[in-house]
Amino acid sequence: MKLDPQLLEFAKTMRSNATDAEHLMWQLLRAKRFMNLKFRRQHVIKPYIVDFYCHEIGLVIELDGSQHGMDDAIEYDAERTKFLEALGLTVVRYWNHDVLGRSEVVLEDLWRVCTKLKQTSLLRSSAVHLLKGEGWDDRVRQIQFLQ
Repeated sequence: MKLDPQLLEFAKTMRSNATDAEHLMWQLLRAKRFMNLKFRRQHVIKPYIVDFYCHEIGLVIELDGSQHGMDDAIEYDAERTKFLEALGLTVVRYWNHDVLGRSEVVLEDLWRVCTKLKQTSLLRSSAVHLLKGEGWDDRVRQIQFLQ
């Protein structure tokens, strides 16, 4: 499915005009600096652009400024989260002021979320291998063959 070029261009513009909180979070996440996970910033998940996205564990990170406390924004964010979760993604939200002033608390929470998602991903991957017949017996045969 081809993405809307205007949406991609808008995401690119948003990367250039990051908030202070987004800039700090990107410095912490980029280049696999956090738990060796690859994050993308201002990533398009049509019809939305999410602040940060990790495909490996299906995680969306949203950073919210004070405007997200308004009634209409709360409703919009809830609809957006519901849409993303229906795709099987996990969405976490942090306030900009927490990222800037309490980044250690944000990172501790993010560490906990990512650890849980990595474990879930590993279990899911193991189950797929077992369903494909790549279970214990196959691994024992591989080891015996190598000896």
